[in-house]
Amino acid sequence: MALSRRLSVVLVAVLWFAAGISASDGDADPIYITCVEECEKTGCIGAICLQRCNMTSEGKSAKDPWYLQEPLYIKWKKWDCLSGCRYQCMLVMEEEREKAGDTPVKYHGKWPLKRAFGIEEPAAVAFSALNLAVQFHGWVSFFILVNYKLPLRPTRQTYYEYTGLWHIYGTLSMNFLFWSAVYHSRVVEMTEKLNYSSAAAILGFSLIVAILRAFSVRSEATRVMVAAPLIAFVTTHILYLNCYQFDYGCEFEGMRLIVDTDKNRVSSIPTNEVCLTLAVAQLLVWVVWAGVSNHPSRWKIRLVSVGECLIVFFQIYDFPPFWGFLDAHGISHAIAIPISYIWWGFIHDDGVYRTTALLKKTK
Repeated sequence: MALSRRLSVVLVAVLWFAAGISASDGDADPIYITCVEECEKTGCIGAICLQRCNMTSEGKSAKDPWYLQEPLYIKWKKWDCLSGCRYQCMLVMEEEREKAGDTPVKYHGKWPLKRAFGIEEPAAVAFSALNLAVQFHGWVSFFILVNYKLPLRPTRQTYYEYTGLWHIYGTLSMNFLFWSAVYHSRVVEMTEKLNYSSAAAILGFSLIVAILRAFSVRSEATRVMVAAPLIAFVTTHILYLNCYQFDYGCEFEGMRLIVDTDKNRVSSIPTNEVCLTLAVAQLLVWVVWAGVSNHPSRWKIRLVSVGECLIVFFQIYDFPPFWGFLDAHGISHAIAIPISYIWWGFIHDDGVYRTTALLKKTK
């Protein structure tokens, strides 16, 4: 219980730490604006010329033959003239700032991250892919454990009452991490919606599993009564994001200042309402349960809770990227990798613990 109180204090402190982030300074610089405008007109920034600025609406070069066009994977990523000009001008501006001894600034709400192989955020993509591999390993090993290593009922079903729930959890987790990797490789409207929709889905289902396991809900009717309102809420939120207004409700960035560069308008919007609430709710459920339970692996829950607090902290705390690749968001993805491994370790232990307890009752 002491740990629960400490973590509650940490969560409150982290949430209050979320501060307003000022509008991007880099894209408001007149030199940067002029650079982008000139690049769009000429297609060149100094000695660097962008082929996409000379493409027709059909995606073919207006000047060069087909064999001189950019590779297909670049076209698939929809690197248009404006995106290329903004990126190259950003690199030029940051190079000048570094020579002058100034710190990096944000451009269009993002830190100046360097691309690698056409990927916008290579560190976040790499960590998401590694986490996906960990999740897949954890899910497959859990499937083998409950179906082949532990005893089965005479009906060939598992003794562990939450097997199906963890299979769904594993599927949703892998789905989210896949779209997370895609989203961080190239931010467009479709990848944003898929990323945040899958995030809402896994967080909502995680809360359902937390409630059902913490309160040892085994009756199917009771499970439906608990899950139905949360499923309806999460589904409504996903439909709202995709069909009505995509308001970044799943970004863990506290209160942000959003700049409308076309209208020169700044507006403040809350961006952590839904997903942060779901994440904190399921975290508190597990922390309280670990404090009152005598489960032999409850220490893993406590360790995961500390890791989750660190993830939330780095999602909220913002700082310039190291070496142009690793920012706070990337670090949060890195922390999630060992947390996923420990979490699946708890799921395995819980399967063994509950199966052993049920077998003792049947004897």
